[in-house]
Amino acid sequence: MLAGIRIIEFEGLGPGPFAAMLLADLGAEVITIHRAVPADTPGRSEQNPLDRGKRSIVLDLKSESDLKIAKALLQTADGLIEGMRPGVMERLGLGPDIVFQLNPSIIYGRMTGWGQDGPLATSAGHDLNYIGRAGALWYASNPSEAPFTPPTLVGDVGGGAMYLAVGMLSGFLSVKNGAKGCVVDAAIVDGAAHMMSLLMSLRSAGGLYKERGQSTLDGPHWSRCYETKDGGFMSVQCLEPKFYETFLSCLGLEKDPEFLLQFEKTLWPILIDRLKDIFLTRSLVEWDALFIGTDACVSPVLSPEDSGQDPHIVARGIWFEEEGHLQARAAPRFSQWQPNSIAKIHEKDADRMSLLAELKMEENK
Repeated sequence: MLAGIRIIEFEGLGPGPFAAMLLADLGAEVITIHRAVPADTPGRSEQNPLDRGKRSIVLDLKSESDLKIAKALLQTADGLIEGMRPGVMERLGLGPDIVFQLNPSIIYGRMTGWGQDGPLATSAGHDLNYIGRAGALWYASNPSEAPFTPPTLVGDVGGGAMYLAVGMLSGFLSVKNGAKGCVVDAAIVDGAAHMMSLLMSLRSAGGLYKERGQSTLDGPHWSRCYETKDGGFMSVQCLEPKFYETFLSCLGLEKDPEFLLQFEKTLWPILIDRLKDIFLTRSLVEWDALFIGTDACVSPVLSPEDSGQDPHIVARGIWFEEEGHLQARAAPRFSQWQPNSIAKIHEKDADRMSLLAELKMEENK
C-alpha cells in the first residue's frame, strides 16, 4: 500500500520504532539509522522485533563522515521519524530547518511524550505519566483500585505511535497534492487526550461522570473482569440491554429481581459481589465454553501466548513466531494487498554496504 515511500528512522525507544514498523508492514521502505553502541552494552540486542521489514545502518551522528551519510539518505527520503527529546536533533545538525534545505518535500515526524513545546517539553516521562496528565488514565481500573492500563497500549502505542503514523500519512498525501514538506509534532499527551473524545461524547448521553465508579463503563457489575476458579479472568461488558439479557440467561439469572435492574447504581456493588462468587465456581475454560458463540459479550482474558492458541485468533493468523520472537500480524487488512508481517528482522548494520552503494558513497576507512 505504501510502495515507493522511503522513510529514514533514527533509532529510538517505543512509539517511534513501532510507528516505523507499522509503516514498513504497510509496504514503505524503512531504513533505520541505529546508534553506534559497544557490543558489550547491557541490554544491547542485534535483533529487535520492531525492526522487522526494515533495513539497517549503524551511524555515529557525532562523526562528520557518518553525519554526511545520514544527510545523503535524507535527500532520498519521503519521511523522517525521530523520537529524541526536543532540541537533540537540532544539536546534531539534523533539525527541520537543515533537513528541509536538503529535502523540501520531506515529512519530518517527531515523536515525544510532552510535545515540542510547553513547560514539560524537555522533561522525562513514561506512558503512565503522559496519559495520567492527559486525562486518559482517570477511568482505568475499578473505582476501588489505583488506575492502571495495559503497559504502553494507551500512551506509547495509541496516543503516540498511531498518531505519528496518521500524521506521516497525512503529510505524504499533502505533498502528493502539491504542498511542501512539514513537521509532524506527535506528542503522546496530545494523542491520549484526543482518544478520550469517544468517552467524552458519553457525557452528553448521561453515561459518563467525573467521579470514578459512577459511569456505565467503569462502575457496573456488567463492565469488569472476574476471577475464575482456576485463577483466570473473564471479561464482561454487556452494555446494551439485549446483550445483558443474554448474559443473564446464560447464568440462569433472567428472573432475578436484582439483576433485572441493570442500571440501578445502588445495586451495582451488591451485584459485583454476587458475580464474583458465581465466577469462582467454574474454570476459565468452562466459562468460555458457556459464553462462546453467544451475544453475552463475555470473553476470557488471555496472555499473548494463550491467545495464539485460541480458535478465533488461530483462524485469523494473528499471532505467529518468527526467528524466536512472538509477533502479531500487521493490521489493518486490505482486500487487494497482503501486508508482509513475517518480514526478516535485519541485524543492526546489515544493510550498510548496499545502502552506501545506492548512495554511491564509499566506506570511510
